Amino acid sequence: MKIDYLILGGYQTNCYVLRKDDSAKDCLIIDPGLEAAELIEFLDEQKLNPIAVVLTHGHIDHIAGLTVLRNQFPEIKVYIHNLDAEMLTDPNINLSAMSGMTFVTDAEDVSLKNRDIIDLAGMKLRVLHTPGHTPGGISLYSKEAGVVFVGDTLFADSIGRTDFPGGSMSQLLNSVREKLFTLPEETEVYPGHGPATTIAAEKAHNPFF
Repeated sequence: MKIDYLILGGYQTNCYVLRKDDSAKDCLIIDPGLEAAELIEFLDEQKLNPIAVVLTHGHIDHIAGLTVLRNQFPEIKVYIHNLDAEMLTDPNINLSAMSGMTFVTDAEDVSLKNRDIIDLAGMKLRVLHTPGHTPGGISLYSKEAGVVFVGDTLFADSIGRTDFPGGSMSQLLNSVREKLFTLPEETEVYPGHGPATTIAAEKAHNPFF
């Protein structure tokens, strides 16, 4: 798996562009961030064809880039967990209303649930439902590549906030322990913000555990 990432918008959201290999043109996008202009430039420069965007959760800093992405690539399909799907169309629960920049977009194309397999562009990602930051937060695991994309569930030496509507500290800690810390320790962890880490490093050093 070829993984490129861009840091997008004022909230420094990590956006990941996944391809089967260096020569592949079809790609998947994980979290288009708050502002997607830089992402569009990257896709154009690399002559890539994004066939789907998968959202780890529905907060504004991870979904607002959908507008530009959908305008530029009308055929792209949007995937989100069914428990966060309402966040695409409700500015109160996607937190855009409280930030003063009300945002809504069209509904998802595909609603996800735990253990679904996303099989696109020559890659397979298993959906791990990891609630706590949001009710429908997900992580995306590739056993073949030894990587997991965790959104705002887990960070290097930290965890996601749970003080937003729908957040739950107990759920988040259980999600990490039961869904992420059970993965192979060498698994690379790609979070929604900040640097990459590994399961081994977080089990050993994360102060929340």
